[in-house]
Amino acid sequence: MKNILITGSTGNVGLEVIHFLSQKSNHINIIAGIRQEKEIKNLLVNYPTISCKIFDFKNIATFDGALQNIQTLFLLRPPQIAEVEKYFRPLLVAAKNKGVKEIVFLSVQGVERSSIIPHYKIEKLIEELGFDYIFLRPSYFMQNLTTTLLKDIQQKNKIILPAGNALFNWVDVSNIGEVAAELLINFTKHKNQAIELTGYENEHFQTVATMMSKVLGRTITYESPNLIRFYYLKRKEGLDAGFILVLIMLHFLPRFQKAPKISTFYETLTGKKPTSLLSFLQREKDKFNIMRT
Repeated sequence: MKNILITGSTGNVGLEVIHFLSQKSNHINIIAGIRQEKEIKNLLVNYPTISCKIFDFKNIATFDGALQNIQTLFLLRPPQIAEVEKYFRPLLVAAKNKGVKEIVFLSVQGVERSSIIPHYKIEKLIEELGFDYIFLRPSYFMQNLTTTLLKDIQQKNKIILPAGNALFNWVDVSNIGEVAAELLINFTKHKNQAIELTGYENEHFQTVATMMSKVLGRTITYESPNLIRFYYLKRKEGLDAGFILVLIMLHFLPRFQKAPKISTFYETLTGKKPTSLLSFLQREKDKFNIMRT
């Protein structure tokens, strides 16, 4: 049986990957990389057939144990970790030494045009070390609205980003997890490919704010500050400087790029339409109202 290690297993993407993997095959062992012991019990309540190993991107001492007897690695980059040489090279070297053969890496659409973002450097590192790989390159997560951007929406009724009028393609993390699970199980069919995964809507944040206003029944506005103001605003809120810079790269650079290409890969693979923005907002409506002031 194939042993698959899922990194980021308690986050939005990791949980969706585990959800779909656990439905799809009895011929794999799913191992969840868990940073803290206390998280294991909650995960096993919902997925009692999986295994858990302690794994922390920032603790090299956890690498060998987590990677022992692993053939396939699902790798993502936690939003707060941007230093590729410091954190990802030691991890990938350890994976190579432990005999990991296959990596599905959660990258980002358009990475090939943005060599300064961490995802680009991680892709190159995976190739450099000689792994068989699949680079899954999704577009902009709908769930950014319910995670990174949520506090401003709840407390200020605003989306605050230096994105100007840039168009973003919107994809549901559930769709990503479903595709990732399929790629992990049928790796050979897609190996050494970069696969873009998108929804069918290219929209800018002003349009999204208008849609949210209609769904939530209150006015949500979009504000696009200059880079200096955005940086200091987020530093004042306590965000790490490295994380703010990643936010800037992911939201400011698209202002100078063409509209994202739309991929039909999800529908081709699953036979279903990807989640629409409206259905996502309706599904997650209650989350936007928590902590409202």
